[in-house]
Amino acid sequence: MPIACSLLIHALLSAGAVPPPEDSWWPSELPSRVATPLAESPDQHDARMAWWRESRFGLFIHWGLYAIPGGYWEGRRTGGAEWILNSVKIHPDDYMPLQQQFDPVDFDPMKWVMIAKNAGMKYIVITSKHHDGFCLWPSELTDFDVEGTPFGRDILGELAEACRNEGIVLCLYHSIMDWTQPDYLPRRAWDDRPADGADYQRYVAYMKGQLQELVDRYQPAVLWFDGEWEGTWTHEDGQAMYDFVRTIDPAVIVNNRVDTGRTGMAGLTRSGGYRGDFGTPEQEIPATGMPFGVDWETCMTMNRSWGYQSFDVAFKPTQELLRKLVDIASKGGNFLLNVGPDERGRFPEESIDRLAAIGDWMQVNNESIHGTFASCFTDLDWGRCTRRNLPDGNQRLYLHVFDSPASDVIRLPGILNDPVERGAYLLATPGAGPLAVERAGADLVIRLPEGMSPGIDTVLVLDIEGPAIVVEAPSIDVTEPIFLESATLNFSAVSDDVEIRYTLDGTTPELGSANGGIGPIEIRRSATVMARCFFEGSPVGSVATAALRRVEPLRAVQTLTSRPGLRWTTHLGAFETVADFADIKPATEGVATSIDLSMQPRPENFAVRFTGFLEAPQTGVYRFSLDSDDGSRLKIGDVVVVDNDGLHSALEKSGVIALEKGLHPFRLDYFEGTGQDDLILKWSGPNFELQPIPAEALKR
Repeated sequence: MPIACSLLIHALLSAGAVPPPEDSWWPSELPSRVATPLAESPDQHDARMAWWRESRFGLFIHWGLYAIPGGYWEGRRTGGAEWILNSVKIHPDDYMPLQQQFDPVDFDPMKWVMIAKNAGMKYIVITSKHHDGFCLWPSELTDFDVEGTPFGRDILGELAEACRNEGIVLCLYHSIMDWTQPDYLPRRAWDDRPADGADYQRYVAYMKGQLQELVDRYQPAVLWFDGEWEGTWTHEDGQAMYDFVRTIDPAVIVNNRVDTGRTGMAGLTRSGGYRGDFGTPEQEIPATGMPFGVDWETCMTMNRSWGYQSFDVAFKPTQELLRKLVDIASKGGNFLLNVGPDERGRFPEESIDRLAAIGDWMQVNNESIHGTFASCFTDLDWGRCTRRNLPDGNQRLYLHVFDSPASDVIRLPGILNDPVERGAYLLATPGAGPLAVERAGADLVIRLPEGMSPGIDTVLVLDIEGPAIVVEAPSIDVTEPIFLESATLNFSAVSDDVEIRYTLDGTTPELGSANGGIGPIEIRRSATVMARCFFEGSPVGSVATAALRRVEPLRAVQTLTSRPGLRWTTHLGAFETVADFADIKPATEGVATSIDLSMQPRPENFAVRFTGFLEAPQTGVYRFSLDSDDGSRLKIGDVVVVDNDGLHSALEKSGVIALEKGLHPFRLDYFEGTGQDDLILKWSGPNFELQPIPAEALKR
């Protein structure tokens, strides 16, 4: 370990990080680096996130030593891209010499930045360090960096300067995992370096030291973490790291992968105090976006690989990529589109061509993406919608027409706002004259130019009076889908100008059906509730449905005696389902007073079973929330209440059951494959909100 590394790590461990220099650069459009305290108000949070929310489109760059083999190892096509060390099981001693081959003579940071800028991208996220541990800047804390290569230049520094010159915001990806750093744990099975002297907390201090370097030298606007799923990185580590980097730079934005709360590839942060400013769906677009107020960003490859692989030519067509951008913006998210440069520092020509074509469209239509927010419509059969607020209190809708309807009109379903006097027009040719807009009940209908072919995406603009009010299915509010004696229903809609009609027998409501707007409705038997909105006597929006069941509570059991705690057993094996360890002999056993994984026998490939009784404090309906990585299943009596089985990353599922006051047979099965291990069980019930099950409710 270099002397400078040892000294800085000692300082970090004993005294914390030093503040950044006062004269460090920060783009003029971003918040001041000292303006936002760590404990920020909602307004301060919005100010910190404002530039990122307005950007909508960014470039992801995966680049490092893995570009040299390009998916080949020892003459064989192995795949693996940036994961090649792990996927091919290469010993670090055999991988790290790639450093002496790294000489990207064609690296041109200004060319990279101009490709992104001309594509309409507002920010760049580049891998400062991926999982292999190689650093794209000259770090004082390691020799495994760009300074030790034949190339020798500061890649991040040159890219930062090019970004500054062109108004592109620089952001940095930084891996929590590090397969070559001697203190990082756990080791790969084929990595036979002695682990006796490894110190994971020393590794964490090393990572903090490198992040201090990155912030001080390059002032990244986003720190994009990854690799948080291995068991050595804990929720407490994530909290501390988020607080650390926000203390160094209060204005920096940090993704949710700094912590352990990401729910798989979907990227949403689960509840429970997990840190992170935005969610990170990977290679997918949420079907309906994220809940209101949740910031998110889909990251996606153009082909199949993040890092460069010479044989990967399965590039998505330009139309698909552009429509993904529009789809994401219409759901209130950002699109981080990846390029993997080759070993010489060149973007693949296929990537360049697609970004140029997207740029041609963005040059004309960028105002329908940048600075917009999510659509007011759940579904449009002809395309997508984005929108922005206007200074006069009205709203502007950008209507992205993917497919021309046969009738040469598009319909905006259920929108009660009237258009402003000008009407609609084509964004590409605003001076060509207005398009006719007519009211048809609760819908607005826009007539398209005769013979219009939308191509990739033709954008229409429609200004409406006031914020958009769109009537869709009404809300059916009920506490739980099962009840003992009675349930109370409430119906609500987005506007008082519509009537809500409902039925309880599963038939579609008509104008003459029962009125759902007169107050709470009590039901005492099982029912299939259907509700719909009506405007001026005509149905509008879709039909809402809720199935409610009257049930008998599960009877409690009588025991002669009971003692505190649950019995637990552990089982060893590479399991993929809960059933895989049903008949496996226990490795260890004991008693637990809470449901956790403190008894786990090893980091990976194990299972835990909890058995005993759950004491319901009173008769009523209980909801159980089971959050696990990997699979789990909860049974009460003979009823499977929550089935969260299978290999997956952190995933939360819930279920409900009616219980009689008293003791109920309880069984919770859990297994861990590889990566992060996590098991959280909570419940809610009569007169109490969702919370961990208290020790006094667990018996044996």
